Amino acid sequence: MVRNGVSPNVYTYNILIRGFSAAGNLEMVLYFWSEMERNGCLPNVVTYNTLIDAYSKLKRIDDAFGLLRSMASKGLEQNLISYNVVINGLCREGRTEETSQVVEEMKRKGFVPDEVTYNTLISGYCKEGNFHQALVLQEEMRRNGLSPNVVTYTALINAMSKTKNLNRAMEFFEQMRVRGLRPNERTYTTLIDGFSQQGFLNEAYGLLNEMVGGGFSPSIVTYNALINGYCLLGRMEEAMGIVQDMVGKGLYPDVVSYSTIITGFCRHQELESAFQMKAEMVEKGISPDAVTYSSLIQGVCQQRRLDDACNLFQEMISMGLRPDEFTYTTLINAYCKEGDLNMALHLNDEMIRKGFLPDLVTYSVLINGLKKQARMTEAKKLLLKLFYYKSVPDDVTYNTLIESCTNVEFKSVVALVKGFCMKGLMKEADQVFETVIKRKYKPNGAAYDVIIHGHCRDGNVEKALKLYKEMLLSGFLPHTVTVIALIKELFTEGMNNELSQVIENTLWSCKLTDAEVAKLLVEANHKEGNMDAVFNVLGEMAQDGLLPNSGWFAAMNLVPPLPCSSANKFVKIFHLPLYLPSLAGNVLMNELGLCSLHSST
Repeated sequence: MVRNGVSPNVYTYNILIRGFSAAGNLEMVLYFWSEMERNGCLPNVVTYNTLIDAYSKLKRIDDAFGLLRSMASKGLEQNLISYNVVINGLCREGRTEETSQVVEEMKRKGFVPDEVTYNTLISGYCKEGNFHQALVLQEEMRRNGLSPNVVTYTALINAMSKTKNLNRAMEFFEQMRVRGLRPNERTYTTLIDGFSQQGFLNEAYGLLNEMVGGGFSPSIVTYNALINGYCLLGRMEEAMGIVQDMVGKGLYPDVVSYSTIITGFCRHQELESAFQMKAEMVEKGISPDAVTYSSLIQGVCQQRRLDDACNLFQEMISMGLRPDEFTYTTLINAYCKEGDLNMALHLNDEMIRKGFLPDLVTYSVLINGLKKQARMTEAKKLLLKLFYYKSVPDDVTYNTLIESCTNVEFKSVVALVKGFCMKGLMKEADQVFETVIKRKYKPNGAAYDVIIHGHCRDGNVEKALKLYKEMLLSGFLPHTVTVIALIKELFTEGMNNELSQVIENTLWSCKLTDAEVAKLLVEANHKEGNMDAVFNVLGEMAQDGLLPNSGWFAAMNLVPPLPCSSANKFVKIFHLPLYLPSLAGNVLMNELGLCSLHSST
């Protein structure tokens, strides 16, 4: 093209940059980007979006942000695609908490989130396990006139399947069909995988038959899900039978297929078969991955073949494969069993140096090993060192060391915060809580509940409210007890706007696990004479299937008697003629001091 005297234009460069970006070749992408500038060919918004996407896919989201910001200085306006690409990059890196700022910025610039925006966010929150926020976004999507599509529902189905909530997953599956949406191959495979992982192979095959009947061909991923199901149940012959079926249909096992079968053999102590499968996959040109080696290492460790485990570990490293937390913990446990604590501690240090976070299992194994050798001073030192200086999960309980610790509040972060709160030492509770956040851990819902309740008891409603908002932003719903404590304090302090917001959040989230919250809301509003709010609360309860009984209303002691206009509103809200016989309805109305049902018009 250039030899023939034809100069590439922006469209030519865009095609080249998009092609190399799709191949993950950032070096060539940047080469053509520079060549454009050298040749005086100005990039357009498509060029920028393509490069932003390339950075995002390579998890260089900060570079993507920098490019997004630089567009204005080049006289280019970002478009909706620019923002969607950045949001996708943040979700891919698990930084969904930062997406709200990007969404707000795009709204300020006049861009309205579309289906791509919402689907990306819903998928991102589902991957992080924040299903509440995913469902909030699904509802927001509907309110804004956008219809959830197959991508939306598949993300939700996948999230529910991963948490083993198959009933909810099937509810979404049926819901999408009711809405006229046709499940795709990924939707079916997601459900097949979910059922297979829990051993429900009959249901998995039912979905497979439906999938084939709908014109979809099972992929290698679908077959791997079924292989895993059989391996988990120890039905290895049938797992091998699936491999034969695959080959008969022109699909050949990949590294996941082989690793899954090897893991199955190792789990059931059929190590000879496991090593035969490893040899077969290598013979067919398929390189074992980290999962393959980790499974084999665990298998030989269970037979106390530590030399074989070390050889596999070295082979794994020589192939450029990174051992993960599971591999290290398996070896640490094996060395502890052999009484070689020094080597176990060495591996633990190596694990941390390589950026892996030891989990509860790793710590328990090490502390148990130290205890068995009566090295309690080292065990305590390790415990406290890990808690204060290292990266430690906030759910570590250290149950194996509790009996030898003088301070039982070290059981967990939640217990420690709770201990300080119960003693009224809120400054100390805040210090522990803030230390956890500074170490870039996310406090769980229980930690938030404890400290919010503590500040409510201490009368510091401003701090409690701040933590409540943080809790919601983190995707957690407060416990009923927490909500009651916060509402009481807000009501006592006369913070009516904040009180209304908490009430709205509580009702909207359908987190009314019993009548106590609603009772409190009704009491507060009734004392202020705000009967409209009272009826709104009761109406929400009725809609949510939480219709109180007559004893509940009698306990409310709603006085003075309400006028007939209010009674009519009450009857309208609860549809009393439908819920109650006439006599029972009159009794209830009498308890409330309302006029008779028959006298209302």
